[in-house]
Amino acid sequence: MAKNYTIKDILAGLKTREFSAEEIFKYYNAKIKIENNKLNAYLSVFENRTDILPDQPLSAVPCAIKDNMLIEGTAATAGSKILENYISAYDATAVSKLRSSGVQFLGKTNLDEFAMGTSTENSAFGPTKNPHDVKRVPGGSSGGSAAAVAADLCVFALGSDTGGSVRQPASMCGVVGLKPTYGRVSRHGLIAMASSLDQIGPLTKNVYDAALVLGIIAGTDKFDSTTVPREVPDFTKNLDKNIKGLKIGVPKEFFREGLSSEVEEKIRYAIAKLEDLGCEIADISLPNFEYALASYYIIVPSEVSSNLARFDGIRYGYSSHGGSTLSDTYLESRSHGFGPEPKRRIMLGAYALSSGYYDAYYLKAQKVRALIKKDFDEAFGKVDVIVGPTSPTTAFKIGEKASDPLSLYLEDVYTVPVNLAGLPGISIPAGLGKNSRLPIGFQMIGKHFDEQTLLNAAHQLEKVL
Repeated sequence: MAKNYTIKDILAGLKTREFSAEEIFKYYNAKIKIENNKLNAYLSVFENRTDILPDQPLSAVPCAIKDNMLIEGTAATAGSKILENYISAYDATAVSKLRSSGVQFLGKTNLDEFAMGTSTENSAFGPTKNPHDVKRVPGGSSGGSAAAVAADLCVFALGSDTGGSVRQPASMCGVVGLKPTYGRVSRHGLIAMASSLDQIGPLTKNVYDAALVLGIIAGTDKFDSTTVPREVPDFTKNLDKNIKGLKIGVPKEFFREGLSSEVEEKIRYAIAKLEDLGCEIADISLPNFEYALASYYIIVPSEVSSNLARFDGIRYGYSSHGGSTLSDTYLESRSHGFGPEPKRRIMLGAYALSSGYYDAYYLKAQKVRALIKKDFDEAFGKVDVIVGPTSPTTAFKIGEKASDPLSLYLEDVYTVPVNLAGLPGISIPAGLGKNSRLPIGFQMIGKHFDEQTLLNAAHQLEKVL
């Protein structure tokens, strides 16, 4: 039975009776028990499968869910000690849509605490290892989901992407990671980090699977006022369409200092392949690109300090019994419950939003965000898809950048602008680095709500890569 199963493989295997729904669930369950000790991709594993829903698009397909999304009756830790004992009271909307489509949930995957990080080293439950080299990080913050897909410990997984947290680990683990347009997928039941940027997306073994899963989890939701009431097309329908004549934009800002030579080589090769497919390649500019990271790292901590205020040891999660006053209880609970990265961001955000600094930091960052969106809007007036690297380097060694948070933040340099502008983006494998022999991701960015063109181009490129 050893095979790197895609969704199509599972559905075909069930149809031809190569295996039953029970057998495939047990197969993955057993595989996780053997291999997860080495990778730490899962934080919790579900022993029992749910009732099979026949004739559904994902009937009996085993999947994994990042542990910042709620599955009713199961733990949702968000990778933090402060939520170690929290049991979800309901399903996240994306989870409930998957449930209705017939999937089997295998378990919850590891992540940087509250999705804050680019390496899954910030988890309170230990780092996840990269299946290609267990001495290296899988990327983050959806590192557990990416590693589980890459190691075939699930058929697909859900992650969340606030500044690259689906695409960047997909790049480092050699899988496909899709971040939909902001407002395409409901955030209801996703433990919020930065509400104006968070978006749920699939990690899969190929572009077809990403398109299929997106079609199931997308759509408007009365529980999330930021979802946009738009028709959800069949994203798998136009994947095989010829992309001859498609205009591809290559920003000059993507090829600057900091991009490793082996990554650049693979990215240039993929762009040449798009040209071979008949695409028109155009050099473009995103003039405010260099300010994206600075803007992001003011907006995100500001929203974090607000969103994480609810974890105070009173209503749910870890509560310290050492405090003699209410104020002491807050202080003790938050001091012991949060790890270093959430604390760092809460403090930065509280400072940026404080009286006297709000205009200088937060307001200015939001103005820069508007300029970045304007740059993309102008570029998309000339091109259909924008391409470049997903991450400036391949997976680095565990602990290598732990003492330097700024160098970790720089890993997000190519992915962050996409979230600031609310655009859809996808990372597909572009091969292995010449020297490192580690996966490299090729990022493709689409227009607002134009996932169809983006997935079509990604699927056609995937076939020739």
